[in-house]
Amino acid sequence: MKFDGILFFPVTPFDAAGRVDEGLAREHVASRLPYGPGGVFAACGTGEYHALTAQEAGAVVRSAVEAVREAGADVPVLGGAGGPLGHALEAARAAEEAGAEGLLVLPPYLVNAPADGLVRYVEAIAAAADLELVIYHRANARFTPEAVAGLAANPQIVGFKDGVGDVALTQEVVLAVEATGRTDFQFFNGLLTAELSQGAYRGIGVPLYSSAAFAMAPEVALATYRATEEGDETRRRELLDRFYRPLVHLRDAVPGYGVSLVKAGVRLGGLEVGGVRPPLTDPRPEHLAELERILAVGRELAVGVSANDGAVVVS
Repeated sequence: MKFDGILFFPVTPFDAAGRVDEGLAREHVASRLPYGPGGVFAACGTGEYHALTAQEAGAVVRSAVEAVREAGADVPVLGGAGGPLGHALEAARAAEEAGAEGLLVLPPYLVNAPADGLVRYVEAIAAAADLELVIYHRANARFTPEAVAGLAANPQIVGFKDGVGDVALTQEVVLAVEATGRTDFQFFNGLLTAELSQGAYRGIGVPLYSSAAFAMAPEVALATYRATEEGDETRRRELLDRFYRPLVHLRDAVPGYGVSLVKAGVRLGGLEVGGVRPPLTDPRPEHLAELERILAVGRELAVGVSANDGAVVVS
């Protein structure tokens, strides 16, 4: 499994009765494929994995797989697996049955654990499904460089996503895995609104990043990705200054807005994906208005970038 481009984390649509809307989930993913995502991570953080049953998570992954297949796109689809071990195993099996190519291993529920315990947690999920795994370094899932290097001995484990933000530690992880001889292991910047920190991550050998903005404003995310890849610092910094910085300030106004704002942005774009499930809350009216303003600025900056400009070829 190889990623090449922005990592897309779709939202999970809910209907008026609060049920997962599989048709809208397919439509949401299909509408973003022409912008060239390097991977689709369904039922993960932005997709409210924390609020889904394993069966619902499987349905969301299946919708993403169907959208990719119907488009004829060569894009890997991954599902989330994390939280209580039993739930993580069920979600892993559901993702495999849905046709996913891999899993993003999210942190375990609540408890803190030593590095060898986290290794056992990842290994248990790996044993539950014949899928490739990306481990997520975040919250109470804090992996040491030695633990990641040890996991890299398993060819089923193919990536490391950093959501902690300790650049020095991530550099150590990169070096430790490189020392094992693995050349196909991939590293991702998984911080919230990763575009704002990606300049630093590229410098330590982490070329990939996840983009929540891609779900609601794919043209803006693609414009930023292109500017980053092409070394167009003037354009990249303008996008960071006028779109991403205000977005981050708004995101930090209320806990959980990292997901809620993205889902609201998708709704503002015309796709009625519903609100967020508890314990998250939907944006306040004044924050929704500010989000609309930020999105308008971003789209103005991204003029000239449109669907079918991405690297993904669809039939």
